[in-house]
Amino acid sequence: QVQLVESGGGLVQAGGSLRLSCAPSERFFTPYRMAWFRRAPGKEREFLVLIRWSSGTTSYADSVKDRFTISRDNAKNTVYLQINSLKPEDTAVYYCAADRTGTTGWDYWGQGTQVTVSS
Repeated sequence: QVQLVESGGGLVQAGGSLRLSCAPSERFFTPYRMAWFRRAPGKEREFLVLIRWSSGTTSYADSVKDRFTISRDNAKNTVYLQINSLKPEDTAVYYCAADRTGTTGWDYWGQGTQVTVSS
């Protein structure tokens, strides 16, 4: 069973930046696509962005496309989420997810990393 391990969350002041990382526990696991989601307190899980692994093409939620950037490092088999100009409303648990084949949805989820933005 592949596990996704996230890191990079923390407490940051509004206006700051963070870079989240997510790597699968199996080195040679190559997904069809990976994505980032978040769940803010009292809210439902929200899709943020995805990246198709082989092509590198991306799709962003309109609400974050100006401040969030997804990228991948094939050599490290790691996906990143760069978040700039952080706002208190970005406070949430951020999750990465992997779609193994492109046909079964999000097969694997990370445990989540907390991002807290202070005003």
